[in-house]
Amino acid sequence: MKILLTGAFGQLGFFSRAVLEHVNKHTVIPAGRMQFAAPEELQKLVSNCDVIVHLAGVNRGNDCDVMEGNPALATALCEACRATGAAPDIVYSSSIHVHGDSIYGQSKRKAASILKDFCVKAGSVFSEIVFPNLFGEFSKPNYNNFTGTFCHQIANGEKPSVDNDAPVTLMHYTEAAEIIAGVIGASENSMIEPGGHATSVGAVAKKLQRFSADYSDGTIPQLADLFETRLFNAFRQVLYPGMFPATLVRHADTRGSFFECIREFSGGQTSFSTTVPGITRGDHFHFDKIERFLVLSGKARISIRKLYCDETINFDVTGDKPVFIDMPTMHTHNITNTGDTDLLTLFWTNDHYDPQHPDTYQVKV
Repeated sequence: MKILLTGAFGQLGFFSRAVLEHVNKHTVIPAGRMQFAAPEELQKLVSNCDVIVHLAGVNRGNDCDVMEGNPALATALCEACRATGAAPDIVYSSSIHVHGDSIYGQSKRKAASILKDFCVKAGSVFSEIVFPNLFGEFSKPNYNNFTGTFCHQIANGEKPSVDNDAPVTLMHYTEAAEIIAGVIGASENSMIEPGGHATSVGAVAKKLQRFSADYSDGTIPQLADLFETRLFNAFRQVLYPGMFPATLVRHADTRGSFFECIREFSGGQTSFSTTVPGITRGDHFHFDKIERFLVLSGKARISIRKLYCDETINFDVTGDKPVFIDMPTMHTHNITNTGDTDLLTLFWTNDHYDPQHPDTYQVKV
C-alpha cells in the first residue's frame, strides 16, 4: 500500500516509517510541517495514498496553541481529501490523555472526532490508537519523555531526580509502530487501547543506573526481557558515538597475547568471520539486537549511518590495537577490509540467530 505518514520526522514517525517500509514492505510517503503549510502539496499527497497514518500533533505551546493545533491538523487533512475526492483509510495516533480534561486531551479528542466524521461520510475506515507513555532511542532530554531525560542525565554522570515515584505504563516506539502497522487494512472503525509495560518512575531510574554501572567498562548488563533490552538500547544510544571505539586491554608475554572480547550477563551468540581484502560485510540494521564488532587481525573500516539521515560515521580499526564497537539500533552498518591480508572479525549478539525472526534488515550504508 501507499501510506501517507504525517509526523514522519518525529520520534514515533521515525520508528513507524522503518516498520512500515522494512518489515511490512509498504511504500511510505513522509510528511511534516512543510506539507501542512502548503495546501496544494498536501492535496497532492492525500490523493496519491491508500492510507493516512496521522501522527502529527501539537503538545507544546500556550493553551490556545495546543487546543487549536490538533483539530487544525485534522481539518487540514480532511479538507485536502475533500478537495481531491480522496477517501483513504485513516489511522490516528492518540494518547491516554484523551481520558482526562487537560487542554491536550481535549484537543486530541476533538481531532479524533473530525477525522472519524470524515471517514464515516467518505465510506473509509477510521482507526484510533490510544497509546500509553512512549519511549525509545533518540529521545531529547526534558522534551519527549522522562526516560529520555534520565538516559541523558545518567550518561552525563548526573543522578536522575525522582520527585514522585508514580506508577507508569511504558511502550517502546517499535511496539507502537507494529501496532500501527497491524491495524492497516482494517475492515471497520475501531478504537484500540493497547497495554504496555507496567513499572514506575523510580524503577526505571534504578534500571538505567544499573545499566550504566555495568556498561561503563563494556559489560552487557543482565536484561530480563524485551522491555529491558529496549530500555538499555535507548540508554546506550546516548553514548554513541562518543564511547567508541572502546579500547580493550591486551596482555602480552613471551607466549603471545590475550584480551577479553566481551563480558555479559545475558547470554548471546558469538561468531567469527574472515573477509578478503576489499570486501564489505553487513549493510543492515536492527530494531532490537545488540551487536558488537571486534577486529582480531587485519585492518578495517566500520561505517555506521542512522536511518533516513545522510551522515556516516567511520571507525578505522586494526587488530594490532583491539577495540570494540557496539552497533546502535536503527543504524545501518557495515565492515570493510581495508588491508591487504584477510580480515579476522569477531561478532557478538545478545540473542541467538533465528532465521524466522532475524531482526536484520538490509539497507546500504
